[in-house]
Amino acid sequence: MTPSARLQAAIDLLDRIASSRQPADQVLRTWGGANRYAGSKDRRAVADRVYLCLRQPPRMGEGGRGRVLASLALHDGLTAAEIAGLFTGEGHAPGSLTPEETAALSAPTPAALPVFIEDQLKASFGDDWRAEADDLMLSRAPLDIRINGLKATIDDVLQELSDAGLKVDRTPWSAFGLRLPGPPPNLSPLTAFKSGAFEVQDEGSQLAAWLVGAQCGETVIDYCAGGGGKTLAIAQAMRGSGRLIACDLNPRRLDAIKPRLQRAGVFAEFRRVGPTGDRLDDLQGQADRVLVDAPCSGSGTWRRRPEEAWRLTEAELKRLADVQLEILARAADLVRPGGRLAYVTCSVLAAENAAVADAFAAARPDFAPLAIETAAQSSMLTALGRQRLSALAQGGSEVQLSPRRSQTDGFFIALFERTS
Repeated sequence: MTPSARLQAAIDLLDRIASSRQPADQVLRTWGGANRYAGSKDRRAVADRVYLCLRQPPRMGEGGRGRVLASLALHDGLTAAEIAGLFTGEGHAPGSLTPEETAALSAPTPAALPVFIEDQLKASFGDDWRAEADDLMLSRAPLDIRINGLKATIDDVLQELSDAGLKVDRTPWSAFGLRLPGPPPNLSPLTAFKSGAFEVQDEGSQLAAWLVGAQCGETVIDYCAGGGGKTLAIAQAMRGSGRLIACDLNPRRLDAIKPRLQRAGVFAEFRRVGPTGDRLDDLQGQADRVLVDAPCSGSGTWRRRPEEAWRLTEAELKRLADVQLEILARAADLVRPGGRLAYVTCSVLAAENAAVADAFAAARPDFAPLAIETAAQSSMLTALGRQRLSALAQGGSEVQLSPRRSQTDGFFIALFERTS
């Protein structure tokens, strides 16, 4: 492919992403499979251009063409004349520049995130919000894995990864975390993965699971289990002893957890919740620990899926916050007196984090805040992780993780203890 043809492919893909709800990586895979003429270097160049455009705000229009033009001017530093040499309309090149585009290219001005998102980031991070936003949108996420301590040691897995020629670092917070910087490799063929010795899981997600504080012999409920990553981590913390119950609205998500549990050598019960699911009456006031990993905007993972930042609306954020508070209230009834409730989102937006936690605390005087520092004494964290989490929480019961603060995805964690 010529440089111009790559740009036209990026334009087409950006328009396709904007008109669908599919993740960008899925759209790119579909395009690559349907266009075998594009070699590996072509696919990489097109994907890099697409993600560059998605990570930066629209500057010359919402469409793919405007995004690509802005990226060439602001990122590549090309002049209007140099860009015009690529946009010739010949062969597979994009069409020639319009007079309006030529004028805009002479002084492209950066645009901000939507105002309501900026306001949410200010509420979450204060004066640091711009730097947080840059890391959230522009940084590239590494690949983290969690070692299944029931089947292997970190050294065991480190050895196999090293033998496979992969660069690996230990993660600073989780005592069972490893990090692979750079483009994410395919780990599924490795013996350690097939045997359940590790699972792919961002370190922030690991920390959320460890702060639940699950112990051997307890009754623990993962109320919004989703894909099951935290369910598996909690099962590891329980060391196969006790009662672990994974709940979700979607039975297909619950079915997808089962082979992962089997591979990891652990067990969980499954309960479907929601309007057509179980009422969980038999579990009211019975659980030692309840995790509510609530459905959210996913803003904490925008560095992985930057396209989602431009799909979120203010109305949707309000709807999510209402749903989160409703779910948290239902799940709280499952906690026994003296038990722990953990509210978690993979978000950095205040409306679905501190605002929801504060509303719950105001409505439920039978729950008291539990200091993050207390929960951070878990042996599932490194000594550095315990120290840093305590400092980040500043003595409170809530903590906000982010790519800038913790070098993880963005996670919000609020802890409560039932007093009566």
